[in-house]
Amino acid sequence: MATRRVTISAHNGVHARPVAELARLALTSERPVTVRTATGAEADLASVLAVMDLALAEGDVVELETADGPSSDALLDSLVDVLDPRRR
Repeated sequence: MATRRVTISAHNGVHARPVAELARLALTSERPVTVRTATGAEADLASVLAVMDLALAEGDVVELETADGPSSDALLDSLVDVLDPRRR
């Protein structure tokens, strides 16, 4: 499995617009993409409602995970850019 750990720096946490972007990116993958919080709560990134239910806030640390594949690293990097725009 390919994973990335990221601290959310998106202003005001993860609200509707970034969640929609995460879902859009996840749906481009042939493999499921999961987000897991520090408490162990998980959601499929393709599900806007499931991700919104996690109530991710600025400063939260999450882990993104997907199956290994030719575009896994690029996909995870794009997802990290949405959650941590300050790292660019």
